[in-house]
Order: sequence, then C-alpha cells, then structure tokens
Amino acid sequence: MKKKRWCQWVGVCLGFLALCCGGWTRQPQGEGEFRIYLPLILKGNHMTLASVNDFLYQLQAMDLSAIGATAYDLVVMDYAADGDEATEFTAGEIAALKHSPGGEKIVLAYMSIGEAETYRFYWEADWDADLDGVPDPAAPAWLDIEDPDWEGNYKVRYWDPAWQTIILSYTDKLLDAGFDGAYLDIIDAYEYYAEQGRATAGQEMVDFVGALRAHARARDADFYIFPQNAAELGTLFPDYLTLVEGIGQEDIYYGYDDDNTPTPPDATTEMEADLDVFVAAGKLVLTVDYATTPAYIDSAYARAQARGYVPYVTVRDLDRLIINPGHEPD
Repeated sequence: MKKKRWCQWVGVCLGFLALCCGGWTRQPQGEGEFRIYLPLILKGNHMTLASVNDFLYQLQAMDLSAIGATAYDLVVMDYAADGDEATEFTAGEIAALKHSPGGEKIVLAYMSIGEAETYRFYWEADWDADLDGVPDPAAPAWLDIEDPDWEGNYKVRYWDPAWQTIILSYTDKLLDAGFDGAYLDIIDAYEYYAEQGRATAGQEMVDFVGALRAHARARDADFYIFPQNAAELGTLFPDYLTLVEGIGQEDIYYGYDDDNTPTPPDATTEMEADLDVFVAAGKLVLTVDYATTPAYIDSAYARAQARGYVPYVTVRDLDRLIINPGHEPD
C-alpha cells in the first residue's frame, strides 16, 4: 500500500514538473504502467532583463553560431542577414541563438521606425526612381527627403497611419521569427519635425511607440520595447516610461562628434540626466560608444557601469562581433 501511494505521488510530481517544463507525453506500457517523457529543453527564455550585465550590438556580417558561442546576455541584431526579405532569419535560427551554447540570451531585432530604408521589404524603386533623394510623384505621402548623413535612408512622416501600418507589419515579422523584442531606431526623428514647427511631434512619436507596443503585446505579452536615443522623451512625457522596458543610448562618452573622440562634457551630462530617469524607473539602460582606443574603451565601460548602465563599445558600421579585452561577457 505504501509503495503504491509513493508511486502515485512520484507520478503526480513528475507530471507537474513536466507541465512546468513545457509539456509531457504519456505512453502506455504494460497494464497499469506508463512512462512520462520530459523534454530535453525547457520552454521559454530564462534570461531576465534584471540579470543582463553585458550585450552585443551587431547589424551586419552576423554569424549566429559565433554569436551563440559568446556569453553575452543580450543581443541586438538585424532580423535578416542582409536586411532584406530574402535573407530573413528563421524562427529556428532565432530559437537556437536564444538557447545557445554560450548561454541563454535575450534577442532584440533592430527596426528603424523614424526613417525608411531602401533595402527593406516595403521599399518600392519608383518612390525615388532618379535617386536624387527627393520623393517622386509615385511615392506615398509619408515619405520625405533622404537623410543627408545616411544614403538610402529617407525621413518619414511617422505619424501617418500608412507608415505605421508598414511598421506594424514589420513587427509581425519579428514576432513570427520569435524575437524577444524590438530595438527601435530613429526615435529622435521627432526633433527634425519639431524644428519645422510641428508642435505635436514629440507626443506623436510617443504615441507611435505605444501603438507598436500594443500591437506586439496582443500576440506576445512579454515582447520587449527598447527605443534608441531621444532619452529626453522619458522626462518630457512621463507616460513614455510605461511603454518601454529599457533604452539604448549612443555616443554618451565617445563618438558624439566623431568616432574615437570624447563626447563634449555638456552633452554627456545631459544624456546621463535623461538616462538616470530610466534607471530610477527600473528600466535597463544600454549604452553604445564608438571607440577603438583601449583607454577610451575602458573609460566608457567604467563610467557607464558606475551609473548603473550596461555598456558596449564597438565600431559605427556595427559589422563586427567585438569582445573588448578586460570587458569580456560573463
């Protein structure tokens, strides 16, 4: 009698454990006997934002096996090997990266929401057929002039519902591939339109981020939103802090005026004040500096970590898997 009760208790415990780990299968054997098979890999990603203390930012020349072999806690990458629809990473590839030999990883997909890129799936050649940087008559109303600093990137009227529909369909691609979240670039596009007299530009960018978050979370309740730059929005619009899990900030210590050059102290002080608002709200702050001088790299890591930020120092092209000596991921 005791043996039977003990076996029943073990069966209940194993069944509960199996359910927690992602399911189980019951295969009958002889009469009154069955076996429970537990999955080899636990379901879900067990890396949490609170445990992230290093990260990788690479958008080009990505080798997922090499990235997976590192101990980086979080990876910011493009959703496609060459940025286009033909080279989109599969759900299997992203799952393998999240549960890679180097350790569990949170994987965020880069997505520009403040500019249109000519190599993306949504671009049509007749929008600027003569390549003069000015939209042609066939272009949609939301398309604006080419960014003079980035060839192939065009400013957009991001508040336009048609552009937002494109970005929401882009977000669906990230969800389909199993990314943990989105890393949103060109949030600071609002400044360009504010300078042109659009008083609602800042609020419209905040609303856009909120709409994207709501869309994504309707499918994945744990989908992360990380904007890049424009940290002042957290102060200007406090509700913005409820829409994001963290923020990325470029050039805080090196690269503001030129790569491998110290950022002006007043600019650093301003960015730190804005980022500290995110830290106080319990958000993860990622800093990205562009430097190659060892002393600058060490300085960027030390200054960021002293304020509770998670730093990374790399090159502007974001085409290398860099592990900075003395700052190896653990």
